[in-house]
Order: sequence, then structure tokens, then C-alpha cells
Amino acid sequence: MDLTFLGAVSKRIKQERETGCGSSRNSSEMLEYFSRTMEDRENELKEEVSFLKEKVSFFRAGFFTTREGPIHTYIQLKPGINGSPILADRALLASGSPIFKYMLESDVCKATPEDTITLPEFNHEELECLLEFLYNGSLPKEKVDQHVISLSQAADKYDIPYLQKFCERHMLRSLNSSNALDVLEISDIFSYTSLKKAALDFIVKNVEDITLSARYEEFARKNAHLALQITRSLVKGAKNN
Repeated sequence: MDLTFLGAVSKRIKQERETGCGSSRNSSEMLEYFSRTMEDRENELKEEVSFLKEKVSFFRAGFFTTREGPIHTYIQLKPGINGSPILADRALLASGSPIFKYMLESDVCKATPEDTITLPEFNHEELECLLEFLYNGSLPKEKVDQHVISLSQAADKYDIPYLQKFCERHMLRSLNSSNALDVLEISDIFSYTSLKKAALDFIVKNVEDITLSARYEEFARKNAHLALQITRSLVKGAKNN
């Protein structure tokens, strides 16, 4: 049981006793509040367990591929925009992505270590970040902040579930009024369902700060369907209250 949660429960009960507000209505509201809190905490723990399982699976795949896989040389990955090729370990590429594995096992890429694959959607820096993630299973926060869109694109295109979880988790933890619209847009593009719901809920709770900005006008013109979803969420929230 979460001790922080228990402390909050005790504090709330103590406050009700001290103020003499322990009516059945207040008690019912308190139980409803803590029931929701427990449910939220349970969902957070489930998400954490899911993330850790994905991380373990990612590293196990890399371990077994490097031990027994036939792909044990290097290959040049060439960014499509701005930059020279980067030397990459074939085995780690294959372990991190079934799409990369298929590409590397094709006849085109079996010849020599000097083979080159061009990834036209990346510039040099974005490709370096992707490789760093495949090697280490993590990235510094500042790099994720800068390249989360290209990383999400890579996770989706090259079927890297752990990178998808990693990007989604990062955006959820850094969600704020200044980036909520960007997070909503990214979550919609790459089908981050949980993140999209969290972003919508956050925007509804901070509706004045976000929707009265110049940024929102630009966002609404570009994403009419998302602006409509925000409006519907606001109406639904108003009805529930």
C-alpha cells in the first residue's frame, strides 16, 4: 500500500473531525475521492509494470541476438538529410527492430560490411539519437525533448515497441501548458491512446491558459478534428459537473 496515499487519507479524516464536517455526505464524497485516487494509482502502477516488461524484452532480444544471430558485422546507415553515414552494429539493429532485421537479412545487405542503408526520414542528429537508444535503451532528457517526433516516427515505422513506450512515457511526465497541444497532436499521429486521453484531460483542466493563446488558433486551423475533440471534452466535463 502506498504510504503517501495512506497519509493523505489520515490527514483528510483528521480535518473532517476537527472541523465537525463528518456528515454522511462529506464521508461519501471523501470515499469517492479516495476511490478515484486509488484507481489512478493502480493504473499508474500497471503502466509502470508494462513499461518495465517492455524494457526487459528489449534488452533480452539484444542479448540473444548478439549471442546467436548470424549478423555480426557493421553497416553504414546514411541519413537522408544533412550528414555523413554512421557505422552501426548489424546485430543490435536486428535485435531492436524486426523491420531492420528483415532489411539486414535481405540479399541486398548480406554482401560486405561496407553496405549502406539510406534512411531518408532522418537527419544526422536524429539518426544518432535512434542508434544511441538502440544501443543503450535510454536517452538523456534533452535529446528526447528535441527529437521526440522523429523518435516516435522511428518507433512506428520500424516497429520498436519499447521506444514507443519510452516516448509516450516521456511526454506524459513532461506534460504542461506550453506543450499540451503538441503532445496531443503527436499522440494522435502515432496512436498513443493513453497519452492522448491524458493530454485532452490536461487541456480541459487548463482550458483558459491553453485555448486563449495564439498557439491554439494555429493548432485549431491545422487540427480541426482535435479542436472538435477538445470542445466535446469541455462540454462533457461541464455536464458531469
